[in-house]
Amino acid sequence: MAAAEKATKTAPPKAETKGFRRRYRGWAALCITVVAVGLSLFQLYTAGISPLTAIFQRSIHLVLIMVLTFALIPPVRRASVTGFDFFLALDLILIMAAFTVGGYIWIEFDDIIQRQGLWTQTDVVMGCIAIGLVLEATRRAIGLFMSLIGVAFLLFAYFGPYMPEMLAHKGYSVERITTTLYLTTEGIWGLPTGVAATFVFVFILFGSFLERTGGGDFFIDLAYSITGRMVGGPAKTSVVASGFMGSVSGSAVANVVTTGAFTIPMMKRVGYRSHVAGAVEAAASTGGQIMPPIMGAGAFLMAEFTNTSYLTIVKIAIVPAFLYYMTVLFFVHFEARKEGLQPLPEDQLPKLWPTLKSGLHFLIPVGILIYVLIQNYSPMMAGFIAVVATVVTAMFRKATRLGFKDFIDGLESGAKNAIMVSVACGCAGIIVGCVSLTGLGLKFSSLVVSLSAGSPFLAILLIGMASLVLGMGLPVTASYIVLVILAGPALMDLGLPILVAHMVVFWY
Repeated sequence: MAAAEKATKTAPPKAETKGFRRRYRGWAALCITVVAVGLSLFQLYTAGISPLTAIFQRSIHLVLIMVLTFALIPPVRRASVTGFDFFLALDLILIMAAFTVGGYIWIEFDDIIQRQGLWTQTDVVMGCIAIGLVLEATRRAIGLFMSLIGVAFLLFAYFGPYMPEMLAHKGYSVERITTTLYLTTEGIWGLPTGVAATFVFVFILFGSFLERTGGGDFFIDLAYSITGRMVGGPAKTSVVASGFMGSVSGSAVANVVTTGAFTIPMMKRVGYRSHVAGAVEAAASTGGQIMPPIMGAGAFLMAEFTNTSYLTIVKIAIVPAFLYYMTVLFFVHFEARKEGLQPLPEDQLPKLWPTLKSGLHFLIPVGILIYVLIQNYSPMMAGFIAVVATVVTAMFRKATRLGFKDFIDGLESGAKNAIMVSVACGCAGIIVGCVSLTGLGLKFSSLVVSLSAGSPFLAILLIGMASLVLGMGLPVTASYIVLVILAGPALMDLGLPILVAHMVVFWY
């Protein structure tokens, strides 16, 4: 690939957040960097050196994530992104509130354990503040739809006696709801947040460092050297490059940012229509979430929900992921034939062997990751080792070595890239807690079984339609959690093994 073309490649992927971001300078920018770097170092320390008690690990993680969310993402579009205004003052209050609700748990932890069930007024107030902060962070990072779902479940838990007969329950007080969600590991600090605070974060950090050292450029060049000489080369490159990048990032958005900014213009240059080029990249990058060895956050949640090793889930996912990418490749090929598109000129393509030779060391961390998983280490430890391996192997070549600033940038971008997933998991904790409190999962499962007349096929179709609707407003992780806690038991009641039921929901 020509040097001029390489220069057009993107910077490392930005955080997967909705909307736009504030830009800071001076001390404010330094404070944001300190929080982001501190979060990444904390995650690395607890992943590979000394783990923490669950509620401490999860609360520290989510509090710092919320601080980054309030600092970086303004509440409304008209807010200033460069100077001080009313909205920034409001966000400073929210940041202090986030530290307060986290500090309350850290300081009062022993007393909280002692008075289980005998909650104080302060407990309830802090719980209300914490729930409000999570819902607001969710609105900013993901969108209003996800926050409204969280609010709907809270209202359902409170107004249980007034619900339709099929969904009615005895109802719960504000004290019971808030303390369950805030002071136990059944709500905000529950399993979804636990997965985000352990497995998912270190793999996001792994992808950040791999991209920072030039791994993204290598995978794109490798894809071009393999597919560029074929009919519809750039589109096939987009598919293959997205598969490569998705296998180490597990993120559709980061995948599009990394590969799409280069492959979409190339597809348009050789004759693909604009909307086709965008659709190909979107479809290819979405598949990165189901491409082993590093799949989306939902796969790590599945491992915890089903009490199955992550390696088992990876083995099951290999063939479906391959079939997905083959389907996209077939579409790209037929589209290229229909439009009469030609391969790229030879002088615009990198050679396969020189490309492999120049970036072979990028495959070492991936190989180490797979080996460590096979040896039955936890995904958290595997991610820690993969991050260390990436930094070490980058030293093999002068062009990929990380300076101190590069290392700090990698830690910072890793924390910012985790915002969307972690906030979604925090809100999902509210949903899971309300479902567990009210028994809604069993009621919903009975409804699905009834509507499907006992047919697994019809039940799967119903869940597929539900996933289409949810997917219009929710990211993959949140959509998977909502569906699997409501509809997953229905599939198991109809005879599907637990892992099959979860996989069906995850793929939808």
